[in-house]
Formats: sequence, structure tokens, C-alpha cells
Amino acid sequence: MGNRNWILAACAGLAMAGCGHGPRSVSDPDPADKIPAMKEAAQTHNQRAIPQMVADLDSDDPAVRLYSIDALQKLTGQTFGYRYYDDDEARKPAVAKWKQWLLHK
Repeated sequence: MGNRNWILAACAGLAMAGCGHGPRSVSDPDPADKIPAMKEAAQTHNQRAIPQMVADLDSDDPAVRLYSIDALQKLTGQTFGYRYYDDDEARKPAVAKWKQWLLHK
């Protein structure tokens, strides 16, 4: 098999394995990309991801909220009493604390 054919075969294999898409981002609207990006941000200590994760504390998706607070806690050591499973009203005070924290960061 020539180099060109080998490269094409390798690319096809990566695409079939789900590895062929571009970089993931915490600002991606798709939780399938957003959540792994949050995990990576926490692992790599990516402070630039914090504002988006704070915004995601208000997400309609409980999984997005869970991974947001988990990553934020790993990055900052804080939760400000936030619980992803609380209803909108119960989450408001903790979200307000996070937004205030961002202003003074």
C-alpha cells in the first residue's frame, strides 16, 4: 500500500472511530462536545474556560450543569453552595455568587 493509500485508510479509521472532528470547546452548544471540553479544561487548568462554565450553571441540561460545577470546583476549589440538581430558583443565589466572583477575579 502506498503512502497516500495508507494516509487515506488511517483518516477513514479515525473518522469511523469518532476522532475525526475538530477540537472541542466549552462554548459548543452540543453537550456531547461541551462536556468533554469541560473535563479537559479542568484537567489542564484552563482558566479561560471559567466564564463559559459559570454561564453553563444556568443550562437547561442537568448534565451540563453537573460537569460545569465539577470543573469549576476542580479549577477554583469553590462551589458557593451550587447544586446542579436544584431547581432554577434554588440555584439563583449560588449562580449570583459565581457571577460576582467572576467580576472580582
